[in-house]
Amino acid sequence: MTANLTLLVVIGVLVACGVYLILERAVSKMLLGMILFGNAVNLLILTVGGPDGNPPLRNAEAADQDMADPLAQAMVLTAIVITMGLTAFVLALAYRARMLTTTDDVPDDAEDADVAGRREREDPED
Repeated sequence: MTANLTLLVVIGVLVACGVYLILERAVSKMLLGMILFGNAVNLLILTVGGPDGNPPLRNAEAADQDMADPLAQAMVLTAIVITMGLTAFVLALAYRARMLTTTDDVPDDAEDADVAGRREREDPED
């Protein structure tokens, strides 16, 4: 099996940009990162699925070796639906957070900082 090197580089760039955006503090940037990451995974699944071929819905007696793998296409279709649901959910969270706090930045949690400080005081050797 040979893979298109250009497509693999595009997938790598999309994953890198998606991870960078997911690590941001703004919910809108996190959402864009999740969408980019989801699209990169979809492209990766299609690339790994194999080369193009004949449609899988054909006469059962004429089974060719150059038939396309329908599993990769079904997985990508399922992943698209899941990504759409995740996008709608995060958009609803972002809208609600914007209405309550007038910003979409995620603030630092004081309790998390307190727990991290307690751990440093208990085990300074680690």
